Amino acid sequence: MTSKRQIGKLIKWNDERGFGFIQVNSRQPQIFIHISALKDSKRRPQVGDNIQYSITHKKGKIRACHASIVGVNVQKKIPSSPSKKRPYKSKRRPIPWLEVALLSIVPILGSIELLNSSGIFAPFLVYPLMSLVTFKLYAEDKSRAQQKQWRIPENTLHLSELAGGWLGGFIAQRRLRHKSIKQSYQITFWAIVILHQAIWIDYVFLGGVTLKNLLNFLNS
Repeated sequence: MTSKRQIGKLIKWNDERGFGFIQVNSRQPQIFIHISALKDSKRRPQVGDNIQYSITHKKGKIRACHASIVGVNVQKKIPSSPSKKRPYKSKRRPIPWLEVALLSIVPILGSIELLNSSGIFAPFLVYPLMSLVTFKLYAEDKSRAQQKQWRIPENTLHLSELAGGWLGGFIAQRRLRHKSIKQSYQITFWAIVILHQAIWIDYVFLGGVTLKNLLNFLNS
């Protein structure tokens, strides 16, 4: 059984998982709403939207149903989750080429210096390959999150970044809008980026003195 329609404000919304909470006022409990309750909405909801809805009880819990976003025209159908055939088309952002270039300057200079001084070509292979692998891991994890499947462990993503794929991780965060908000994840991610940058800065501008001293200290 459903109640009469009422209006409340969407105060929380998890777009990846497709659910949030509506509140009419501070004296009433928050109402759970799933994206499937907005079958005819022209767009996906956002925090701050006024939602018109009815209340139903499912498994002993109160939740919104037959909902619509106030002031937004309706269309025939809105997917309950982002399209599985093209899961990222509507959410993709342009690649931040300027930021990518700035982050790549020191590693590229260091790789060129390493090639000229030692004939080692490995960084030119490892960085692009691991960046591609890391981007694919991000995309797969995003897809699993949308389909509510088992996720790729964060440690796996970080190990791929540490192995040289951090630039692919950075692009994936901006391009796919994935793992870009979670603070604990970002702290570890940027620590990995800084580590790589620091190693190359030491190699290019200090001749690797800091790294050599650190290795000598660890071996002593």
